[in-house]
Amino acid sequence: MSTVRRPDHRSAHRPARAAHANGLRHVLTHLITPLLMCIGMGLAYLGAFAHPAPHDLPVAVVGSGRSAQLLAQSINDKAGGDLEVRTVGDRAAAVDRLTHQAIFGAYVIPAQEAKGAKRAKGASDAVDASGAEGASGAEGAPGRAGRSGEAGAPSGSGGSRTSSGSAGRDGAGGAARPGKPVPELLVATAGSDTSATVVQKVFTPIAAQQGAPLKVTDVAPTTEDDPTGQGVFFLLVAISIGSYASVAVIGGAGAVLPLRLRTALAIGTSFVVGLIGTAFAGPVFHLVDHGLVGLWGMAWLYSAGVLLIGTGLHTFLKRWTTLGVMTLFVMLNFTSSGGIFRPEMQNGFFAALHSFWNGAGFVEGVRSHVYFDGYGLAGHVWTLVGWLVAGLVVIGVAALAEKRRRTAEAEAAAHAAAVAAAAVAATVPEPAWSGRPAGGAGPGAGHGSAHAAAALEEERDEELEEAVGV
Repeated sequence: MSTVRRPDHRSAHRPARAAHANGLRHVLTHLITPLLMCIGMGLAYLGAFAHPAPHDLPVAVVGSGRSAQLLAQSINDKAGGDLEVRTVGDRAAAVDRLTHQAIFGAYVIPAQEAKGAKRAKGASDAVDASGAEGASGAEGAPGRAGRSGEAGAPSGSGGSRTSSGSAGRDGAGGAARPGKPVPELLVATAGSDTSATVVQKVFTPIAAQQGAPLKVTDVAPTTEDDPTGQGVFFLLVAISIGSYASVAVIGGAGAVLPLRLRTALAIGTSFVVGLIGTAFAGPVFHLVDHGLVGLWGMAWLYSAGVLLIGTGLHTFLKRWTTLGVMTLFVMLNFTSSGGIFRPEMQNGFFAALHSFWNGAGFVEGVRSHVYFDGYGLAGHVWTLVGWLVAGLVVIGVAALAEKRRRTAEAEAAAHAAAVAAAAVAATVPEPAWSGRPAGGAGPGAGHGSAHAAAALEEERDEELEEAVGV
């Protein structure tokens, strides 16, 4: 009696389980990249923006008398290294230093107060209670410098804006009498709105101690459609995303193309990205009201540098290219650009990056070009040019690496073909003699020759398989 064997369901499911295990391993391996991005973004953004505080932030006290020197020295002593206070002879010199971004605030002592050093010394005592608060007040500080006072209207294109703060009304002496000189704080919010806010928080209590409201004058205001001056930073974000996202497309979908064509695509894409960024800054959102041609030139330089470096790195990093370009042009780039906090408000690491990173070159270059009459523009443009040259160098190294790789692959293929041809030539049997052999072999000879031929054929197949394997 025969027995019927039931199918083994466990053996039937084994291939499916193996496929699921392989798929799960594949997904987990690729999850490493976004998790590393999460860690990197957290470290970069929180490390740069979580606890902003001034470090040797340059400000000035305007005046040539002893009272100005005493006030500056007193603020320096109580700031504990947060501020770097110096004296400036007159208001015009202070405005010049602000527009050259040598200082980020200038406190003009009222004329009547300049006659006595003792009162200036007493006014500076307010820094002891307000210095730390003013220094740490940068957190969440994207407001206007003069926003604590009454809003002032712009005095014209490129002019200054003034606001009269009410801080002095809470101090001794109440509101200032009509005609009484009041202290004035000069700021340049186009250079950094957050730095101007910190400076105002430092000097407002000093004016209150003198019993007068603080008059805040913005000598370099931003456009009306960009009140915080941070539109340039978000323009940097848009151009950066368009650039490094294009790297993934050129490196991935264009991997079959020669490197010279990928390089041409990168340069052409940067041209388009620069035009899109200029359109956003000008006619779309009115962040910039003049100098659009120069802005496009800097946008193109910046985007071309990012695209060329990313395209070249793809030759070496492959699927890790996205993580690599995000580290270079997001994590380290946005945080050191100075678009939110200037280097004087950050720790030493990001402050050092600000001096040569390409994002800082773009942001500071646009500010210089649009708001500060081109002062320092050449240095920022050279920063962008340097990154473009670095991109060309990376492309050159990638071209050499790809050439060597193609040469090695061609040599390996030629060697494999030579081995296979040699194996075939060694196993092909010699042609058989026509007619009967000289020994007068009988009928069994043909049968033996057939067996020998079959054995030779089998041996040749084995050698061919080994040659193909090599």
